[in-house]
Amino acid sequence: MKKGQITIKDIAKELKISASTVSRALNNNPDISIETRKMVQKFAKDHKYKPNSMAMNLRSKHSNIIGVIVPELANHFFSSVLSGIELIAEEHDYQVIVCQSLEEYTKEVRNVQTLIKARVCGVLISQSKTTLEYDHFQELIDNDIPIIFFDRICTGIDTGKVVVDDYSGTLNATEYMIKTGCKKIAFLGAPTHLEISKNRKNGYLDALRKHHLPITESFICGADNKQLGYETAKNLLLSDNRPDAFMCMNDYTASGVLVAAKELKIKIPEEISICGFSNSNISQDTDPMLTTVDQYPVRVGEEAMKLILEKVNNAEQKDRKNKIIKTELIIRDTTKHLDNQ
Repeated sequence: MKKGQITIKDIAKELKISASTVSRALNNNPDISIETRKMVQKFAKDHKYKPNSMAMNLRSKHSNIIGVIVPELANHFFSSVLSGIELIAEEHDYQVIVCQSLEEYTKEVRNVQTLIKARVCGVLISQSKTTLEYDHFQELIDNDIPIIFFDRICTGIDTGKVVVDDYSGTLNATEYMIKTGCKKIAFLGAPTHLEISKNRKNGYLDALRKHHLPITESFICGADNKQLGYETAKNLLLSDNRPDAFMCMNDYTASGVLVAAKELKIKIPEEISICGFSNSNISQDTDPMLTTVDQYPVRVGEEAMKLILEKVNNAEQKDRKNKIIKTELIIRDTTKHLDNQ
């Protein structure tokens, strides 16, 4: 017997029967005698045979495989979302194929083609920040493959979505810093075509308006990673009109702001406050630990998987279901505390 994973042909050769007989025996086809079925199934079990799910899908229009496309698996948010997805998938005996776009539109298009060829029965997607065209998403729908967007959604495709309440999360965090005495708050966001960036920026702006604080255009910057957070914050902190707080798109950006402030020997939170978004691992690894907005990524994954399974198991379902995940402000040491005011 050969080493490694055995195939139906290997079993057929060893037992001196046809491959079609082996296949039908493994599937308990009544046309095959009970003795033959037991013999084949015992041999398969003893030699740890595993069916080729791809080949099975080619013979069936409906598989039990859900495709997932994320921008980056190394990102704490997306890896946590995946944990939620896999939790629900396992409960319902579904498998998951994961692709990452690495924030590249062309790679995202290739991800879609891969999943179509794999005959997945549904796809969960968080689009890359470089995606401006959506024909590849429509191609999934044209192939009768339902899709659900999560976090980074595509407004140009009419389908279900699972989103974090980015607006309220940012509004509440910005308002908290205002209540602790901050009056010149900068916003470091992501590319403006992304809905999450628009919603977080609007939350920030409405918090300023609510408390009758001026909106300073130079305080609104694009910076959605640690390096850009560091560079942008350093420039602002060295300017004549220095902010006294930063509302950041994510924890990575906030950690870059923190590095810049410490390098310039600016006291945190006495002289500037910093708030991130995500409540990722990095938020508790910094010194001081970051105040941040928890967006409950595992719950995002669970709800996204539940929605796609509803679509898969009810192909006639026409209504579009959306889920909004509420956020929570996690107050740590990069912002002042209200009881100290």
